[in-house]
Amino acid sequence: MNIAVKHSADATTVEEGLAIQEANAKFDSKAATELAMQNTLLTPRFYTTDFDELDAVDVSSVREDWDKLIDQMEADPNKGHFKKNEDWDHVDWDGMEPKLKKEFIDFLVSSCTAEFSGCVLYKEMKRRGNNKDITQLFQLMARDEARHAGFINDALREAGVAVNLGFLTQQKKYTYFRPKFIYYATYLSEKIGYARYITIFRHLEAHPEHRFHPIFKWFQEWCNDEFSHGEAFALLMKTDPKLTSGKNVLWIKFFLTAVYATMYVRDHQRPAFHNALGVDPDWYAHEVFTKTSDISKQIFPITLDIEHPRWQTGLVKLQKANADLAVARTQGGLSGRLRSLGAQMRAAAAFVGLYTIPAKKHALPASTRMEPAY
Repeated sequence: MNIAVKHSADATTVEEGLAIQEANAKFDSKAATELAMQNTLLTPRFYTTDFDELDAVDVSSVREDWDKLIDQMEADPNKGHFKKNEDWDHVDWDGMEPKLKKEFIDFLVSSCTAEFSGCVLYKEMKRRGNNKDITQLFQLMARDEARHAGFINDALREAGVAVNLGFLTQQKKYTYFRPKFIYYATYLSEKIGYARYITIFRHLEAHPEHRFHPIFKWFQEWCNDEFSHGEAFALLMKTDPKLTSGKNVLWIKFFLTAVYATMYVRDHQRPAFHNALGVDPDWYAHEVFTKTSDISKQIFPITLDIEHPRWQTGLVKLQKANADLAVARTQGGLSGRLRSLGAQMRAAAAFVGLYTIPAKKHALPASTRMEPAY
């Protein structure tokens, strides 16, 4: 290890980045770590998979695009970027409106956990695999995600909180997904992450008066990393046409619906955060869904009909059921359990309603590779 490396932004490997985070763990807070440890339908999860199956992937059929992507990631254009510099404005955490502070910290902890979840999964694939193409890719992606998580933790420490990432690795529950489900879920996570960050970045470019924290200035380079990672998973899916055809299209539709719905519900839990950004959550959701749908046409043979009359009403029903469920769980007793059961049934019905909206079909393009365009 290069002991001269002092910041995770300058680390060239995931191992260096994580070692720096481990050294900072003594400053991390119990409250933020406990928040990151939560396992609910809306919180980021840690995943494991069949690493032998993943290691057996043959990228020969996408070799030209694969090598271009790897060369781009090896060039490491964002090395040294994810750390504070002269553009980092002072943040008055003590003077921040309490509800905004709570929601913003929740946003940062959730984002840090999601980034680190990818880091853990990718690092494990690199450790277990023998396929040079696959291990090289996952090493590069793990490097990027470690930087992102470390950068968010730097921002959290200014507020007096931070996530103990090493503790998460050892103690957080892991969910097993087959490789194809990892592809669907992680591809969408990376691409919707790009759409979310670039939408906020462009909005704040036009309305800098709403940039209440300097971390948003780093969102363009951040989302370009997310875009590249999504490109990698698109190529992995393209190596096996069965993954995007036949009955698997039903799984694709499920993951599209689940990812979109989860984002909508989660964002509506942070009204003060979006108000401070000057963003209407319904407008924001539609913008992000539109971008993600356009991008996902590169590899998915369907997109969700987000203009369908049942789409928005279904999201609202799901969000209301989730809000009622949160209230019922704090109520306790028999009445609380009954209300909780009723809210869960309404949420399930709303999700089924969203899933059964007919999808839009389209032909897949000859070339999968894309470049950021928003």
